[in-house]
Amino acid sequence: MQHSSSSSSTNSINGFYNFLTHSLDDLYSSFHSQNSMSIHFLQLVFSSLQSFHSQLTLLVHKLHLPVGEKWLDEYMDESARLWDICHALKSCVSNTENYCSMGLNIPSILENNDLNSQLLRQVLRAINRCQRERVRLEEENKSLIETRINPLMMQFDESALIQSKFNGFNGFRGALYALKNISSLLFMIMVNGLAYCSNEASFSSSSHMITASSTVNHMVFESSFMVSATRLMERLKDSEKGVNGILLQEFRNTGHAMDELQTELERIEGCEREFDISERVEILKSCFGGLQCGIENMIVQLDDFFDEIVESRKKLSDLCIHTSGV
Repeated sequence: MQHSSSSSSTNSINGFYNFLTHSLDDLYSSFHSQNSMSIHFLQLVFSSLQSFHSQLTLLVHKLHLPVGEKWLDEYMDESARLWDICHALKSCVSNTENYCSMGLNIPSILENNDLNSQLLRQVLRAINRCQRERVRLEEENKSLIETRINPLMMQFDESALIQSKFNGFNGFRGALYALKNISSLLFMIMVNGLAYCSNEASFSSSSHMITASSTVNHMVFESSFMVSATRLMERLKDSEKGVNGILLQEFRNTGHAMDELQTELERIEGCEREFDISERVEILKSCFGGLQCGIENMIVQLDDFFDEIVESRKKLSDLCIHTSGV
């Protein structure tokens, strides 16, 4: 009976690592095909994070963990960390809403109005205000990352891999440590895409740690899991070289569309003949509408994850209470 229980635990742990591996490979394939930090890709990243957390919660039920030991405290600490990072990330994402409102106000000024010199200057002023808001937004997000997110991010650490007892609690501690590491990687992707990417403090700062940890990953993780994590990180690191700011493709599209409209308006300023700028205006409207919709969807996804964390914490606490009462 003892052998059967041990075998079942091993299969459950291996299943968790295999799930991580396949999900990370899917993210790699998705980014490789798009080659951009789109809303769609970042939603996939966050969905993967949600799935990893959910699978870890299910793993607890399979491992029959002892009541009154530290595994629940360790899970509570990690779920609290996830909660705090998500709240800070939500603040960064929410900051984009004002930028979207200002951007969508630009085409609304032109709707049902003939373009004249007074209206043209009004639109140019609205564009300048929106461009200043774009700079302010990135600076505020950068500050939020430095003060609230970076202190919570976990770095891959070879010494911790060697020293910690990852077989503890039937392998649960190793699975939890895997979640900590991978969630930090996924959060870094989302932060770079949605909040702010500093080329000096991005993937490059932790890449050597992942490489170092891979030399001892056979002690903790399935090698394929570490290989998949490193491959995804290296692919994203290559794509962001020399780039600072919010990497989200939809966000960058609004900047390009705004610049093109501004250039067109400045070109026709003072000219007597009529110009048709309707196409530029529609592109701008579409870009800001797409960004606004994506931001709203991301906020909904974050709120859903908050609910999932609360539910999981309650379920695991209740599990210990009910088990101890048996």
